[in-house]
Amino acid sequence: MSNDAFAEAMRRVVTGEDSDGRSLVIVDGAPAGAIGDPALGGLFEIWHEAVSGAFNKHDTADRGEARPILSPSEGKVKVRWFVIAPLPDGAPPEMVKPLVRQRFAEFGAEHELTNQDRHPAMHKTETLDIICLIQGEASLILDNEERRLKPGNIVIQRGTSHGWTAHGGPALFLAVLIDRHA
Repeated sequence: MSNDAFAEAMRRVVTGEDSDGRSLVIVDGAPAGAIGDPALGGLFEIWHEAVSGAFNKHDTADRGEARPILSPSEGKVKVRWFVIAPLPDGAPPEMVKPLVRQRFAEFGAEHELTNQDRHPAMHKTETLDIICLIQGEASLILDNEERRLKPGNIVIQRGTSHGWTAHGGPALFLAVLIDRHA
């Protein structure tokens, strides 16, 4: 998939209300922030907001984060796209593991990595994640099994150790991450 196709797929439209209570668009465009490249993998931020209590529909602030952090803050929900690219053919695990560790450190999650011998990006967060594969093909890697996914498949990730593998090209996901304290 081309970068243009990913950019078109990753458009975000966020609504609010004006002072008269009439609905309007407050954001229409690209992700608020990103780490990585759509063709090579990364995180692409959509929204990060508290889930308890009322939210202010008249607040026109963009709640997408400029610097992606893997997990939502306490009591919040985070919405993002993420892209997984296939590992280079024949890349030795000793080369891949430190690169993955560095990428996880970039988005504040190196401490979330678990068994890199099972998968270089095996990690565990204390969140409830609703993840939908949008484009491409991928597998969900768990401690004891693996499930192949196709576009439209949804994974409910309940705070367990997991990783992702793309097949044949980059895979685009949409994820809603809910802090366990929300």
